[in-house]
Amino acid sequence: MKKYLLTLILLAIISLTARSQYSGLNIKELLRTDTTSIGQKIIYPDFADPEVTMLKITIPPGKSTGWHKHNIPVFAYVVKGVLTVELEDHQIKKFKEESTFAEVRDTYHNGSNMEDTDLVLIAIYMGGKGQKLSIPKEK
Repeated sequence: MKKYLLTLILLAIISLTARSQYSGLNIKELLRTDTTSIGQKIIYPDFADPEVTMLKITIPPGKSTGWHKHNIPVFAYVVKGVLTVELEDHQIKKFKEESTFAEVRDTYHNGSNMEDTDLVLIAIYMGGKGQKLSIPKEK
């Protein structure tokens, strides 16, 4: 009984310590998903030399990424503007400012800025050393 009571007290102390660690901070969950923006399951690749790359991408008005695909998981956050993504099947997805999403995998797509101001994205690539972040579509 004594051991049980000590365990409960220890768990209570750990819980209070964890909460106080973040006191005064404003934490907002931006994304929690197990699928891409079109419902594909998230799959983590197994690389001998894993590497995470984070890019800040600015797309001027009227410009686009060009048709490409990813064979690694990519997660994006729209800092400013609206991203319009066209998929191979002509499906259109729009991601507004402060939205997040898991990019499509092994599916060609083109991201465009159809607005009048710069589009700013943060993209996080879960790849491996020497691995391409995106694969351009051959014409």
